[in-house]
Parts: sequence; C-alpha cells; structure tokens
Amino acid sequence: MQNSDSHFFGPNPSTPYPFPEFPRIGFLKNFIQSTLIEVGDYTYYDDPDGPEHFEKKNVLYHYDFRGDKLLIGKFCAIATGVKFIMNGANHKTSAFSTFPFAIFSNGWEKSMPKPGDFPDKGDTIVGNDVWIGTNAIILPGIKIGDGAIIGAYSVVARNVPAYTIVAGNPSQVIRERFSPEVKENF
Repeated sequence: MQNSDSHFFGPNPSTPYPFPEFPRIGFLKNFIQSTLIEVGDYTYYDDPDGPEHFEKKNVLYHYDFRGDKLLIGKFCAIATGVKFIMNGANHKTSAFSTFPFAIFSNGWEKSMPKPGDFPDKGDTIVGNDVWIGTNAIILPGIKIGDGAIIGAYSVVARNVPAYTIVAGNPSQVIRERFSPEVKENF
C-alpha cells in the first residue's frame, strides 16, 4: 500500500520536518547546501534551535579548499549539539609554529606551508543506522560503521566498528550490540 507521496508507509524523506508539530526535528539532507556534505534519506537531527543551521553550527572547520567530505548514511539519529570537526582544524605540528599562517595569505603564505601541507585525516564517514548522542564530538577522518552507537558527550578519536557501542573521552568500546553470529547474518 502506498501513500500519496509514492513512498511505502512512513514520511517522505524530502519532507524537511517529519513532525510539523516538532520543528526541532528535521530530515538533515533537506538543510545541507555544501557539495562536500552528503546525508542519506531519513537521517535526522534533533535540536531545540532547529536543524536549519546544522551545517554551520555542527560541522566545524570545513573549508572548501581542504576538499574533505562529511558522508552520513541513511536512518541515522543525531542528537542535539553533536559536532563534526573537519580537517581544517588540523595544524602542522612539525613547523616552528602551529599557527596556520598560510591560510591568512597577505604574504604569509610565501614562507609557510601551504594549506595542502597540513595534516589530512581524510573524509569523515558515518554509516547507516548510527545513533550519535548529545554533544558527542567526532574528530577528522573518523569512520563509524553501520549500526554503531556513540554515547552522549563522547569524543570519537578512533574509528568505530559496525554495531559497536562506544562512550567516553576518548571514546572506548562499551560492548558489541550483537553477537558475531548475528552480525554475520546482516
């Protein structure tokens, strides 16, 4: 049985606010402008201030000239205050100064490393069906596997395997969500 939006049951993923009476919850892909951020269907962000400013308030140090991407899968639940720190936050630690002179130009770029010389951890990738708790911080280049759960206020500094629960600062594995036998059947 199909509804009038030509989708089987459930809300249309192109609807910005799946619960009009709760505008704090929005299907995130409808609010993203940057071509360097991709979000799958039904992934939502919940924030009392609304999901409209996620890209500017929650994806930090994401500069076009760096070229790194934030890729978030389908059916993810992202809680209030989650931050994705991107590669633009990295500073060259082997130089005489950690100050990023080169990005300010006006002659400084001639004697200092170019922005491309700064550390690059690669794209940040969140799999499908991931739940990220309130105020968690995801560091640059992290890969979070399908079905993972990130505890509230965690700092994710290492990749998270699929169907694993992590929490803490730095985040540590709390437990696997399923036995290896169950995961084999996914």
